Amino acid sequence: MKYLPKFLAVMFLFSMCGKQDVYEQETYEYKLTARALENSLETNLLSAWYPKAFDLDSGGYFSNFDYQFNLKEGQQDKFIVTQARHLWSNAVAMQLYPDLEHYSIGARLGFDFLKNHMWDKSKGGFYQMVSRSGQPLLEREKMKTAYGNSFAIYALATYFEVSGDSSVLDLAIEAFQWLEDKSYDPEFGGYFQHLDQSGQPIIRVVDTPSTSDLGYKDQNSSIHLLEAFTALYQIWKDPLLEKRLEEMLVLVRDTITHPKGYLILFFEPDWTPVTFQREDEETILQHRQLDHVSFGHDVETGFLLIEAAHVLGWGDDQKTVSQAKKMIDHGLSFGWDDEKGGFYDEGYYFENEDEPRIIKDSKNWWAQAEGMNALLLMATYFPDDPMDYYGKFQKQWSYIQENLIDHVHGGWYAGGLDKQAHHKTSDKGHIWKGNYHQLRSFKHSIDMLRDLANGKE
Repeated sequence: MKYLPKFLAVMFLFSMCGKQDVYEQETYEYKLTARALENSLETNLLSAWYPKAFDLDSGGYFSNFDYQFNLKEGQQDKFIVTQARHLWSNAVAMQLYPDLEHYSIGARLGFDFLKNHMWDKSKGGFYQMVSRSGQPLLEREKMKTAYGNSFAIYALATYFEVSGDSSVLDLAIEAFQWLEDKSYDPEFGGYFQHLDQSGQPIIRVVDTPSTSDLGYKDQNSSIHLLEAFTALYQIWKDPLLEKRLEEMLVLVRDTITHPKGYLILFFEPDWTPVTFQREDEETILQHRQLDHVSFGHDVETGFLLIEAAHVLGWGDDQKTVSQAKKMIDHGLSFGWDDEKGGFYDEGYYFENEDEPRIIKDSKNWWAQAEGMNALLLMATYFPDDPMDYYGKFQKQWSYIQENLIDHVHGGWYAGGLDKQAHHKTSDKGHIWKGNYHQLRSFKHSIDMLRDLANGKE
């Protein structure tokens, strides 16, 4: 018995050494992964796009690139969403790489184009589509949208944060106030998505095709208004903006999100869900763009809700974090490929079925980027959860490297090659495909990994 205390002391030292080894291994792994992400962000993503996408002659950015990242011939019309996202990307790159002058040149190029050509100086709001030189293409895009204006606000807020240029903030505020005057619904809350050129909400009439989303409110514009107001409130502490940001958080969290943990896609103006669940399967699939489970939007929204709560000063609000976890868990439970990694594109809750059936098993690029960020975020909140968020984050990053990143020509394929091999020769860029989702995911993931590493030291 006299040796027992010495034995226990030795065992204690061994156990402590073992724990120290684990901590050091985890710290090394976090740092190594952060470096890998940053290398991919800098050399494969940003360098593939910029300065190649700068339209130095007409202003703004080129959108259309072939699979080898060559600029495509053609009109190169400019869409507010794409132009705003490129401005946002260059503003973020200014923050990350302040010594690289071409990002500040690119951001100014984008801002000037938004201000001088895409903002409607007579009626307000941003045009949806203009020509390369900046002429409004009203025959092609007759409407303005809350969605398009939300991305403009998001980009302008981010650019002001890094530039300090008061004219940038002025335009962001003007766009917010235009949405307040034209798009905000004082009766039922939220914002109308479709607006005519004067800003009048477009009402859905009886003979509107059943497959059209015209006149509906929707989750997509709502979550990106939430995102935009979050960014704007960080640099402009306006009481009305704070109220609208809180309203959008609660609306997305408590109304737009189904109790099962997924986003309802479209709504009547009074927030009655648009659903075809009681129709036959053929009719359901014909209307799938209006009514399905979008796993990518669900995991993206989990992150946006938590981000908004923090900016509002709510901290780790329990109800918000729990809802975000529920949405990401739903995606993992029903939309995650356990074998290879990656989130499927679409599911559907057919009537009398307890689980959603996968109706589109491809894996588009943006959902995978959002998934990586969301999984790591959950790992920071719930490191010991049975869902094993960090393990799935690692698997998702491996999936992205193997199936989405083009290691030859740069950029990302439009969809995972395990499901859509033809995307190896699909266009790298167009008006709906830039680098915003990937850049945001990389930026936040790198920051979280470094925080995790520092916490272990």
